[in-house]
Amino acid sequence: MVDQGELLAELQRLRVRVPQVTGALAASVDGLVLAQDTPGIEPEGVAALTATALGVAQRLADATAQGAFRELLVRGADGYIATYAAGDTAVLTLLAQDRVNVGRLHLEGRRSGARIGELTAPDEEEAPPEPAPRTRGRARARTASTATTETGLPVRPSANVPPQPTS
Repeated sequence: MVDQGELLAELQRLRVRVPQVTGALAASVDGLVLAQDTPGIEPEGVAALTATALGVAQRLADATAQGAFRELLVRGADGYIATYAAGDTAVLTLLAQDRVNVGRLHLEGRRSGARIGELTAPDEEEAPPEPAPRTRGRARARTASTATTETGLPVRPSANVPPQPTS
């Protein structure tokens, strides 16, 4: 279960560290608000738009072979919107004034994103169990006495040749 109090405290600490941040929002990757500190902004709409932008950014990163999504930065005439990955299940969206130091915004946004990712990660008890590995056909167990080739395939001794000891 996500502790909204801890999430909100992290958002408020971020706003103290970067005073030009005018709003901060933690949302699920599905667009649901987890915690928000966004005065004057409708958080549900921003969370939904963030989820949409996240989907496009992930597809763009995949299509260009740039790896997994990490962050997205939009610059408007009056400021910035920055979205950071926060684990596998959440995102952090920051609103900042045009005069913000973008390097500082990224530094603090990445730190808070990592912290929010920790806070929103499913507990070990809540995580679904790992699926059992599946094999095709009949799986044969290898024993220590089975000889193998250099590629790891088993060697079947011919009927006329006695088996060679393995090293």
